[in-house]
Amino acid sequence: MDFTSAAFWTALGSIIWVNIILSGDNAVVIALAARSLPARQQKLAVFWGSAAAIVMRVGLTIIAAEMMKWPYLKIVGGFLLFYIGLQLLSEEDGEDGDQGADKGEGGLMQAVRTILVADLVMSLDNVLAVAAAAKGNVTLLIIGLGLSIPLIIFGSTLLLKVMERFPIIITAGAALLGFLAGEMLFTDPAVGRHFGDLPHWVVTTAGAVGAALVVAVGLYRKRRQAQAHSMEAS
Repeated sequence: MDFTSAAFWTALGSIIWVNIILSGDNAVVIALAARSLPARQQKLAVFWGSAAAIVMRVGLTIIAAEMMKWPYLKIVGGFLLFYIGLQLLSEEDGEDGDQGADKGEGGLMQAVRTILVADLVMSLDNVLAVAAAAKGNVTLLIIGLGLSIPLIIFGSTLLLKVMERFPIIITAGAALLGFLAGEMLFTDPAVGRHFGDLPHWVVTTAGAVGAALVVAVGLYRKRRQAQAHSMEAS
């Protein structure tokens, strides 16, 4: 594809636009994973998590069409995403500076790993749209996704600031992961083989149940953690 052609720039714009639309959930999980880190490490986690996720998404997009045919892949991914939502929701907040600093590089690397795993799971569907926009041109794909990095970083950074003022967004973000997990479980090819194509309302209901479960179980675990710490303090 000619770099000076209108077709190239149209396709490039399509990739960037599709990635912006589909990366809202990625920005949420990046912000959730980084929120408990010290301010300096938050920026590093957002940057490296976003950049590594984009690089991983390039490779995933190239083989996405074949991967989506694998049975049980989305089922495994759904349970993994459910677990991540629970972990992020029950993760303790309000740590002071010294405690946050004690996390060191371990806390940073844990946040980046969480971002990468969650992005891998959530990208199973998203990459198909990006691959379609690229029309098989790997160079175009890399450029388009690369240009999307600062946009995802901006979205994650903005969410971090909003989360500090409105903690309810943390619960909403975990619920989003639960919703995506529920949808993935019911759209796996293995489910389709046994039950056929499920109606949209069934998949949506599964997502709603997943969201409710993540919030309920996550808040219960968080309450138990708070009770355990209060008993230790007394």
